[in-house]
Amino acid sequence: MATSGDHPADATSAPIGSAPTDSAPTDSASDDDTPTGVPIASAVTDDAEPERTVTRGAGGRRRVRTRLRRAAYGLYFFLPPKLRRRLVRLVMARYTVGAVALVYDSENPGRMLLLRQPRTVGWSLPAGLLQRGERPVDGCVRELAEETGLRLSAEELTPAVPNAVVHTRGMWVDVVFEARVPASAVTLAVDNAEVTEAAWHRVDNLPPLTVATARLLSYYGIGPYVDYPEIRA
Repeated sequence: MATSGDHPADATSAPIGSAPTDSAPTDSASDDDTPTGVPIASAVTDDAEPERTVTRGAGGRRRVRTRLRRAAYGLYFFLPPKLRRRLVRLVMARYTVGAVALVYDSENPGRMLLLRQPRTVGWSLPAGLLQRGERPVDGCVRELAEETGLRLSAEELTPAVPNAVVHTRGMWVDVVFEARVPASAVTLAVDNAEVTEAAWHRVDNLPPLTVATARLLSYYGIGPYVDYPEIRA
């Protein structure tokens, strides 16, 4: 936008305090106060016109995007459902899904089952990735049997609250279940390959945990990260 010193009308106006010339009558106040070039109203028009132009341009772009969006969705819903699912899987983010078990001692509710894995610093929970087409509860049953020797049915597992924890940074989802078994009536068995040790620990006096385990347990009010909500952000 032009400033008052740059406006073209200033070039044709006499400097303030200069003597009147023969061609400019001294008794006409309107001639002295109003520049003889571009009318005063033109300054407002010059400033406002670009804004109206930008508004029209933005509105045009929105209309184009709306039309393209309608056309894309019209084509998408015209496709067979099977092909639509393939397209969604192709363009959307992919998450790995696993099942996790929170196993408590029914004889002493203050204890839970933890595992140690080779070359891992800290204890963790019974957990594993789901197989293709496997239900989360069935995957949890399978992982418990493989890692701890506990053989439970799907009916003996209940969804934890929350039932699923989404880890956006690592792009994986934990589907969590709870179980309660009498510790004195079960025998824990590990394969010494995937798991080297399984043991019951008090929830108010847990051993060192892996970072992922400590973060997950904080959702259930357990472990060292309970008082740090930013960990769960």
